[in-house]
Amino acid sequence: MSILFECEYQGLRYAGLGKPVPGEALTLYRVAEGRLREVLLAGGGPQAVAAAVAEGAEALTVTAGDPQVRLLPPLLPAGGGDALLTGFMGTHRSKYADDPDPRAEFRPPNWLIKGFGSWVRMPDEPLAAAASTVALLEEPEVALVYVNGEDGTPHYAGYTFANDLNDIGYHLQNPWGWTPYSKLCETSMTPWLFLDAPPRTVTGRITIERDGAVAWKGPFSCGADALYHRVEDLVDHLFSYPVMRRPGLVSYVLLGADKASYHDGFRIADGDRVTIDVSSHGVVLSNRIEYTGRAGAA
Repeated sequence: MSILFECEYQGLRYAGLGKPVPGEALTLYRVAEGRLREVLLAGGGPQAVAAAVAEGAEALTVTAGDPQVRLLPPLLPAGGGDALLTGFMGTHRSKYADDPDPRAEFRPPNWLIKGFGSWVRMPDEPLAAAASTVALLEEPEVALVYVNGEDGTPHYAGYTFANDLNDIGYHLQNPWGWTPYSKLCETSMTPWLFLDAPPRTVTGRITIERDGAVAWKGPFSCGADALYHRVEDLVDHLFSYPVMRRPGLVSYVLLGADKASYHDGFRIADGDRVTIDVSSHGVVLSNRIEYTGRAGAA
């Protein structure tokens, strides 16, 4: 699998290839702002992206674990205002009584806006939830990454993984009206952009720790084969709306999640650490949960 990542180091932006190996030095390449998006829009696949990163670029080697390396969400524009994080709900087969009929007319599932790309948290950063939270749910999901060209046409760049934290307890109190509020929890994402087609199968394990001890754990699965809807139908419908086709927009599109700790009777508490080990892809996403803010406006 070809993998791209970006980071900031000593105030400058760099790119890298592959996933860093724990304990080994990290090679970074100075790439001009917008260069990677240009290459992705032009096509050519992973080889063209790798060439754009490494060939003729200033290379820098940093020691393992250098605290000045700040990883970034994939292809996040400078300033973050031209990136949007959205997602689909109720997409998994396990949430339907029947199997999908390929001849049936596509009926889009519910969709939501989580926020700007700059709101995305990285691994090991805390995830904030409101002080008024009723019951949190972690959601391991595939996140597709799209970049719009100058004419607004969305171009698929690759995929990564995310934890779409949400207040399912509040959602269940009023599913038709309060869902947008329930989604106003921070979302974490891995910085690794897999330059491949959306994955068919993703498997792994969720572990929730409290006071340093395992409080809950369970397996998860996602990916295209787990969905009731075809990925192509989902994204074609989403990008049929003109506001999603703004030139230069980067879209992180969450494909939805299956049942997890809440459905097993577990309740996430302030200070718990949620770790999503995407074992099928060698990726780990771990974040501490923080209940923060006021219960309401003053």
